[in-house]
Amino acid sequence: MPISDHVTAVLRGAVQDAVAEVRTRIADARARGGHGQEVTLVAVTKTHGPEAVEAAYAAGVTDVGENRVQEAEAKMAQVTVPVRWHLIGHLQRNKARNALQFSLIHGMDSERLAVALHDEATRAGQSLDVLVQVNVSGETSKSGVAPVDVPAFAERLHRLPALRVRGVMTMAPFDADERVLREVFAGARAVRTALQSAGHAAEWLSMGMSGDYEIAVEEGATHVRLGTVLFGSRT
Repeated sequence: MPISDHVTAVLRGAVQDAVAEVRTRIADARARGGHGQEVTLVAVTKTHGPEAVEAAYAAGVTDVGENRVQEAEAKMAQVTVPVRWHLIGHLQRNKARNALQFSLIHGMDSERLAVALHDEATRAGQSLDVLVQVNVSGETSKSGVAPVDVPAFAERLHRLPALRVRGVMTMAPFDADERVLREVFAGARAVRTALQSAGHAAEWLSMGMSGDYEIAVEEGATHVRLGTVLFGSRT
């Protein structure tokens, strides 16, 4: 067996095992939480090559997340398996047109970006699924709409019919304790309710990463964004 084939086989085996363990943990957390939601595992392949995408697909994961448009596009050109691509990182307005090739935009963090995405989707004659990124924790290092501003923002989003507001995305503080994690995730859940009250479908909650995804699922996450726990530490 050529070295490259051996490396690919080892990677696929490791990812297969990791995915199986994660799915078990998600199922257990879902049962503990009692929200009854389905949970989509989004494999975050940033800084990993296209072989990581294919390993995730071979393990039954059909949703892949990337932080940067340019890195995602390079992998899209090489990957042949039919995954759904999620853009989970910060998106600059001048890259709004590139966002149209993603199944879901997790990081719609401002009205200016929402308008840019709407305008590009309208020009292309398509609709775009988006999540409102909210900064529940209030950290200055994080992007996102403040929860207090969501009701007014939700009303203005009705003027952008090319966007389908599917829910909320948030990130908890790094290394937060369980109490803070639960407060942040419950805050995101409350924001989703506000979006629904304003007339948006908003059925999804994208929250939880490798270090906190089980608590996120207990608190109602419908999408968890996992990289390290599936592929190891990033370079």
